[in-house]
Amino acid sequence: MKLSVSSYSFGKYRKETGCTYLDLCDKAKALGFEGIEFIDLEGDDPLSLAREIRQRCENIGLPIVAYTVGADFLAEDIEAEVARVCACVDVCEALGAPLLRHDVCSKLPDNPLYSWEDAVTQMVPHIRRVTEYAAAKGVRTCTENHGYIFQYPERVEALIRAVRHPNYGWLCDVGNFLCVDVDPRHAVSVAARYTVHVHAKDFLLKTDAECPDGFFPTAGRRWLRGTIPGHGVVPVASCLRILKDSGYDGFVTLEFEGPEECLPALESGLKTLKAYTQ
Repeated sequence: MKLSVSSYSFGKYRKETGCTYLDLCDKAKALGFEGIEFIDLEGDDPLSLAREIRQRCENIGLPIVAYTVGADFLAEDIEAEVARVCACVDVCEALGAPLLRHDVCSKLPDNPLYSWEDAVTQMVPHIRRVTEYAAAKGVRTCTENHGYIFQYPERVEALIRAVRHPNYGWLCDVGNFLCVDVDPRHAVSVAARYTVHVHAKDFLLKTDAECPDGFFPTAGRRWLRGTIPGHGVVPVASCLRILKDSGYDGFVTLEFEGPEECLPALESGLKTLKAYTQ
């Protein structure tokens, strides 16, 4: 396994320094990461920006491993949404990244009779259209266990099996399963056979009745706060071992979203993940 870092992980550092995307590439390389992943490029001309970032990464020998965007395949104007996500595929291609991760929905319709299974049926043809468009451009698509509704492992598995396309897979985030109170080891065992990319993150966990400051709720009303990989309750080492034993040998992207100082946290997280993946 090789270790990459998400541009998302530099969020606090970007706010404090005003650094550019190109600066992030240089910083990721200097910290010792073997790749970088970008999230929703900001700006009026994302295609030009993507080409500029790609050139910098090629110059310093830092592969761009994935491009991550939001999506809602239950949107009222589904044609506009499919077109928008396909435009994100174009940005991914311009970055030279082999993988586009997209969400699938943020909420279900306000109808007590509408289930997540109904959502799968409704979304599948549109997800398939996007992955077919991406395949023609040499980009693979995937969905992450993310966003509560499709964070449960059995739901993501059902979605992937329903799309049933060789260009579409699972971005397995080993920490996100805690957001729906599922044991990450069990969930990763389900995800392993479909996994095309991996995110590694960690959380602190509280079970107090009231939300502690800086924490957010799980589906079962427990409380999580991001922290440095190895400092929290996510069994990251066990999860990566399950993936490795299943044959996964791709990139593992470090995602850091805690309040700790950004660069020291990334240095510590990288050291921990190196130990976990040796």
